Amino acid sequence: MTEKLAMFSDVHGNSAALAAVLADAAARKVDLLFSLGDLVGYGPDPNGVIEMVRSRGIPSLAGNYDDGVGFERGECGCYYADTEARRIGDASYDFTVRAVTDENKAWLRELPREHRLELAGHRLHLVHGSPRRINEYLAADRDERTYRRLAREEQADLLVFGHTHVPWERCFDKVHFVNVGSAGRPKDGDTRAMYALIELAEAPAGTRIEFIRVPYDVETTARAVLAAGLPPELAQSFREGR
Repeated sequence: MTEKLAMFSDVHGNSAALAAVLADAAARKVDLLFSLGDLVGYGPDPNGVIEMVRSRGIPSLAGNYDDGVGFERGECGCYYADTEARRIGDASYDFTVRAVTDENKAWLRELPREHRLELAGHRLHLVHGSPRRINEYLAADRDERTYRRLAREEQADLLVFGHTHVPWERCFDKVHFVNVGSAGRPKDGDTRAMYALIELAEAPAGTRIEFIRVPYDVETTARAVLAAGLPPELAQSFREGR
């Protein structure tokens, strides 16, 4: 038996990118779709994204931005490298918390922080940032001692997460770490929408991971960012994949 899973994260209000991901996953006849959180923030259509996920019954985790907006915490729990990034981030949060409807905020508040699955003899642990914190950045270049510590504490075979907007996968001490990247706002220089296709087969075949890139009309999203009154720097970040 083989299970084919589509895992996406960090759509960030980009409904055009999400529509492209869902269409591609449907064409591949995946058995399960799952969102790892951060449906909102930065992009111009947070309600459209939420309603697309809700109407299709796609299970989703809470990301840090979902949490910040759903509970109206006043900030998104994001890291900003400098004051200019903070200015842009604050403008994004202010727009998003005003735009998202009360009904959709209530739905965001109910999203779980983690999810566990067992399929084809494999145990999966799904989180947004890390098992320790919703907003921890698990980047590929982080000291591998971090991953070995996490692996020692992990009870799953695959730990699947997002948050950094850059995809990678690697095994540490028999735990397969998979960062699915960002569906709506990739930061690796490739503007296309993306998700991870995870194929699980019973032993001895094991696991196959493929990062799927899907073209969509990036300029339409960038123009919608400007029309929403969001900072032009955000529009350019969608155009450049950063």
